[in-house]
Amino acid sequence: MVRVGHGYDVHRLVSDRKLILGGVEVPYELGLLGHSDADVLTHAVMDALLGAAALGDIGKHFPDTDPAYKGADSLKLLDHVMELLAEKGWRVGNVDATIVAQRPKLAVYIQQMKENLASHMGVDPEQVNVKATTEEKLGFTGAGEGMAVHAVALLEK
Repeated sequence: MVRVGHGYDVHRLVSDRKLILGGVEVPYELGLLGHSDADVLTHAVMDALLGAAALGDIGKHFPDTDPAYKGADSLKLLDHVMELLAEKGWRVGNVDATIVAQRPKLAVYIQQMKENLASHMGVDPEQVNVKATTEEKLGFTGAGEGMAVHAVALLEK
């Protein structure tokens, strides 16, 4: 049996926050605002995985009203998602994610993001694809007000 899930997440860019994407701290004057580390890439991947397994979303499992998740490392939250999937007999076939951001340029960080996500999902980095695109200065991402990520995951049983 195979299932596909789609994840989407968005966070506002603000000063005085680190920019964490796929567990990589990217040097930039702005960071993403959120209850946890606001790792928009890992959040979208988790939502895709949970969606494929029909297990809800990250808001259900890690509510932003719970102080336990304040400043949480999203890769550790991904570890918990992987435990949930394993309990149900699911394994990751592949994940494909697209970061939508006008700035900063992310190409030099993509490989480490892939490796981090793959490691926490227990798969080969060849099963994970991460790419980045701009929106040609259109919308909130194009204006540099925030970042968004779309992710698709294939699960196998």
